[in-house]
Amino acid sequence: MAEATADAPQQATMLGGLPGGRSAARPQLIRALNEQLLLEHIRASGPCSRADLARLSGLSKPTVSLALANIERAGLVRLAGQRTGLPGRTSLLYEIRPEAGFVLGLDIGLKYLRGAVADLAGTVRARLSREVAASSLSDRVAELVRLADDVCAMAGISRQAVTQTVVGSPGIVDPQRNVMALTGGLPDWDRPEALAGLRDAFGPALAIENDVDAAALAERAHGHGRDVDDFAFVHVGTGIGMGVVLGGRLHRGAHGVAGEIAFMPIGSGWEDDPEEARRRGGLETIAGADGVVRAARQAGMPGLSAQAVFQAAERGDERAAQVVTREARLVAYAICCVITVVDPSLVVLGGGIGRAPGFAAIVTEELRAMAPVLPEVRVSALGPDVVVEGCLAEGTSLAWEHLVSGDPR
Repeated sequence: MAEATADAPQQATMLGGLPGGRSAARPQLIRALNEQLLLEHIRASGPCSRADLARLSGLSKPTVSLALANIERAGLVRLAGQRTGLPGRTSLLYEIRPEAGFVLGLDIGLKYLRGAVADLAGTVRARLSREVAASSLSDRVAELVRLADDVCAMAGISRQAVTQTVVGSPGIVDPQRNVMALTGGLPDWDRPEALAGLRDAFGPALAIENDVDAAALAERAHGHGRDVDDFAFVHVGTGIGMGVVLGGRLHRGAHGVAGEIAFMPIGSGWEDDPEEARRRGGLETIAGADGVVRAARQAGMPGLSAQAVFQAAERGDERAAQVVTREARLVAYAICCVITVVDPSLVVLGGGIGRAPGFAAIVTEELRAMAPVLPEVRVSALGPDVVVEGCLAEGTSLAWEHLVSGDPR
């Protein structure tokens, strides 16, 4: 990489000298870019010496020393020790200072609220989950705030000490109407009071991420997607959704609805309740957990939960097995559509239904019969905290951007 230094006129000319009469980049900007570059290398590589950073960044050793002194003075890095046992002078090693900031990740589910706090070195300091007891929108927001306060207390910090909060929520933020939209089965979550309540509680350091997109980010950071540039995370449970990673980055689309496969008009039966299908999406209406329950009831198996239907199929019940196969076919239809558009090399199944024993194998066989190519289909190993993990991953990136930019918010 080309070195950026305050005393390199050729570099400054390249950064400036732009159409429209814009001026050359200022030394302050160049220093900030150098500091951000060193932080990225230390975050990615762990403890580094000045020589390591010069080699990794392409910057000169004097430039590295100046930038390193600045970020150490700002409290973003600290001495980690010395490298010994090698020829030559002993090298000082620098690492991220964990207490430089804290990230709060929260997951708003239909039945559970989950949260965790991590420091900027990526260490999770505390986790907490609770069953939802709220019966109203205001109570749900208040429950989430209490969980946030409690998990922060478990981590030994106050909520005011959090650098970045990321909330994983069904749906997306509609900036024109200033509400959450496409919130599926979460009662009243599309009312203005929901978004306003979150913003009042968590302030300008709040980011809201679609919960399935957050799960995809977690897979990218910690799961099967770590070494794959193009993959889809498909959540099948109470609701249905997908997060798409293309070229190593989450793809949200022009309106933020990339991956809202719940609205695919697939299968039959959703036309029977057009209002529900419009609210939740046609596919989710017939293939979410309550769709499985309805299919089981129609097959002569009333009173069973979706989990009980899958357990009955495992025990060899033919009616339950037919319901499970129908569910797998519907999910395969949706994945096949995705394959023909973005051609992922990997599909990761998550959610209570997606992670059910044997379900991925049935989906794979259904795909084999319909898809033009067959990507690898795997089951997420990240468990119920997958949305929280994705919120922490995104929150860490946002926190670093904030700290490096010096944005006072």
